[in-house]
Parts: sequence; structure tokens; C-alpha cells
Amino acid sequence: MKHRGRHRRRKRGRALRAALTGAGLALTAAATLISASQADTVADDPGALKPLAASAKDELRLTEHRVPQRWLDRLASAMGDPVGVGAVLDTADHTLRDAADCSAGEREALPVAPAATRVYCWDDGDTRGWRPGAVTTSGDADDDGRWGGNRVILSAWSREDGTADGGLARISFVDADDPGHLEYASALLAVPVDGGRDYRGLSSPVSGMVWYRDKLLVTTGAGDRNALYVYDVDRIQRTTSDAGAVGRVPGGWAAHGHRYVLPAVASYGLPDTPGAARPGAISLDRGTAPDSLVAAERVPAGAGRPTRLWRYALGTDPARAGLPATDSAGQVTALEAYETQAAEVGGVLSHRPAGVPTTDWYLGRAAEGRGTLWRQSTEGARPTECGADRSHRCWSAPAGSLSYWAETGEVWSQAGRTLFALPLATVRDSLA
Repeated sequence: MKHRGRHRRRKRGRALRAALTGAGLALTAAATLISASQADTVADDPGALKPLAASAKDELRLTEHRVPQRWLDRLASAMGDPVGVGAVLDTADHTLRDAADCSAGEREALPVAPAATRVYCWDDGDTRGWRPGAVTTSGDADDDGRWGGNRVILSAWSREDGTADGGLARISFVDADDPGHLEYASALLAVPVDGGRDYRGLSSPVSGMVWYRDKLLVTTGAGDRNALYVYDVDRIQRTTSDAGAVGRVPGGWAAHGHRYVLPAVASYGLPDTPGAARPGAISLDRGTAPDSLVAAERVPAGAGRPTRLWRYALGTDPARAGLPATDSAGQVTALEAYETQAAEVGGVLSHRPAGVPTTDWYLGRAAEGRGTLWRQSTEGARPTECGADRSHRCWSAPAGSLSYWAETGEVWSQAGRTLFALPLATVRDSLA
């Protein structure tokens, strides 16, 4: 069992925490020695957020499609009883490297300012050929920051597989109980087909991801009319073959060599209008009542139109735990929506500190070379700055998804093969 070394690792982890933080600060200090070309200020102030008219919210509406329960039951009957996150963590067979063991190239992806205080790098062999995507944590899943007693980080990865379907996506489940020793195992994302007699891989990158209650909500790319797919973390299926195929194979079930596969339980379709907004980045906001799903589309620089930001209410009905709230027609409507002149948004957070009347929106944006991080509200915008010339290009390269862990007060993200975290308070102070 994996737990055999946990207490030993926790003891070692406590001794490493101070070193980890120091190493992260040292890495950031080294990263400030950037070239003049990288330090050029991004002169694209997006200004204040502009509320969208009620009629414009029609382009943000989603329609829910639940996978029939009989399909899921049929698949479980054929593959065996589903397992949960704990079973995946118990078989963790890969380790993230600590900050000191990250290469110089990997460290270049870290933010220059504000500094990352936790830094890890992914297993080279396990991630070769896979592109990093979104991050979420058990801090999203449950109020106490744990799932089944474990602190867990989820990381999305995708790859082109050379088939007509276009690619594959997987989720790495990271055991984060010991900050000095992070281990993980992965599960392939799938979609049931043929009445639950088979499944196909989710052929899309995952740029946004939120783990809320027992559901995992992930975004999809432009090739799919569904904007979101939903997975149940208590319905993880074990595979029986390490073949490179996906789905039913002679003698069993395969998931491109992975031991686990997650079949989708629902999807949310875009409206059939030319201006439909596809969520490119999502995150959870626990500061609203009810909790809400925050979304941002990714509009390319030079597209000549603003970017939309919006939020959906998450349901409070126990029978629909973890799912967005819908009306009687099964539609999900935006509670509020804004437009911003910020382009290339790769990460979004919405947060309102206690006692503050205005909600802040944090946007991680891609730029040439290093990314930028902005805080926006209906009153204005401000970027992080670094270097003697007060460059805005201080964020990770590239700018990835953002996930706030309320229990620890940290924001998690990843860039390249680097996973990192820093306190939201530090981010807020750097944008004061």
C-alpha cells in the first residue's frame, strides 16, 4: 500500500518546507535577470470591466445533456465496480521533483513577480508528448480542502494521438499531503458511446478545470460543440489492458496504457448562434451565494473584439451535487457578465475580500515570451510590475489556469512542466 511511507515522508516534508520556500524565492530572484527585449512593457491596459446587457447573455447560455444512468451502469457492469480518488492515490507511481531539482529551462517558466513559494516539476518521461493544461485542487472540491482525508491537486494534460479523432486528455491525481514529496497517478478522460457498451477518449485540450463536490468540470476546444464535460470522481473505472488503444479491446478495456479511465456523466452544449462564447478558462468562486463557476473566453490578440467574462451559479440541490444550476428547460444562464479589452486570457479568478464592496477579477494573459497578470474590476485595471523599467511581463510563460485554494490562501497554476503556488495575498499586494 502507498500509505506505508507517508509518515516518514511527512517528517521529511516538514524539514523541507523552509528550503522549498527559500528555493522558490531564489529561483525568482534569478529569473528577474531577464533581457531587455523581455522587459518591454505591455502597453495594452484593458481598462475597467464593462457590464454586458441582459440580451448579450443569450450567447453565454449552455444546455445540459446528462449521460443516461443506464449507460453508466452498463459500463460499470462490464468493467467492474467504480473506484474513487483514494484508490488512484494508493497506486501513485510517479513523483514530482522539488524546486531544487528543476532544470534551468523549467525554472524560466516561473513568475518573476510575485514570487512562487511552492515549486515542483513533472516527471519528464511520464509527460513527454503531453501538453499541460488546467489545474484544480481539493480546495475547490470541499470546504475543508480535503477529499477523503487527502489534500489533492489535479492537473490536466493533452496530446495529439495521430488519429482522426484528434487527441487524448488525462488527469493526474497528485497526493499533496506531504509538501516535500508529491506523488501522482493518472486517468484518461473518456466519453461513453454505444449505449455504454464502449467509450472514446476526450479528444480535446483542457484549458479550464474545476473540481466541485464530487464532480470535475472541464472545458473543451473549438472542435467540440460541447463547451464543458463533467466527470464524477467516484466513478473512476479500472482498465484491464495496457494497450495503446482506447475503449473495448479483445479481452478487456484499455485507456492508452493508463490504469484508470474517467467516463463523462454530463456535457453542456453551446447555443447555436454565431456569437456563442466558449469558456477557455474557468475557476470556482466560493465568495458568492450560491458558489459560482467563473469563466473567460480566449480571444486572440488582434481579433478586434473584447473578451467576455461571466459566472454561472452552481446548484444547491443534493440530487444534482456539483453541477451548474439549470432552469426547467435544462439551460444554464449567466448570473452576471462583463467585457474586457484583455486578449489571450489563459487563467481567470474572481475574488472579493471580506469587507470590500468590489469583486476583483484576476486575469493571466499570454504575451510574447512571458505572460502578464492583471487585476480588473468595474473601476479599473492594474498589472503586476517587475524590473527597473516596471515591465508588465512578470507572470508565468505561458500564462495558465488559476485555481484558488481557500483553506491555504494559495493560488495554484502550471506552466510547461512546472507546477507552482503562491499566496493570493501576495498577488493582491503586488497589484495594490
